[in-house]
Amino acid sequence: MKKISLILLLLCITSLGMAQEVSSRAKAMRMMTYSRPEYMIKDIKIFTDTMTVYSLSEYVIYPIGKWENIESYITSTQIQWYREIGYKKFYDSMEVSVNTLKRLDDSYLDMYRSIWTGRVEMLGGKISDPEVKLANGIKVGMTKEQVFGILFRKYPRSYTADIQVLKVISGAGEVGQIYTFKGNKLRHIGIITKYKYY
Repeated sequence: MKKISLILLLLCITSLGMAQEVSSRAKAMRMMTYSRPEYMIKDIKIFTDTMTVYSLSEYVIYPIGKWENIESYITSTQIQWYREIGYKKFYDSMEVSVNTLKRLDDSYLDMYRSIWTGRVEMLGGKISDPEVKLANGIKVGMTKEQVFGILFRKYPRSYTADIQVLKVISGAGEVGQIYTFKGNKLRHIGIITKYKYY
């Protein structure tokens, strides 16, 4: 009798775990139906407190907008940037010029001008200064509802209540932004890339 009870208990625990996984996938599929068409969202994954959104939009690749040179971006922001120019290794045999724009609160953007695209490309960054705004209007200090409202037309609030990290990743997984929330406010924005320089 004890064996049967133990087996039933294990079956219940296993089925609850599987039901939670189905629930996360069902939430993700429903969220996709609410996505804004301009973001071309192709998949969403939800795991515990993290939602990963895969988008084919150019915004993901150019979060600060498309610029021909770094000076144009600096001028357009109308905020004080501290600029450092340095070099980073490329294929362990050559060095390329990388510009780092910094703010006093340690926010920074690493970027370079690609000889292939003729545009400013992002290498990485971390933004915690509310003065720095991305091309789609997202900035630190916005509420979770405001951030999700940019990507989705509408959505059930209960689906995002537990989300503390929102990742918006390009279709190939090479570029992305990581939005980290503390409570209901956007705390900082990370920019990640796996691009090769030049």
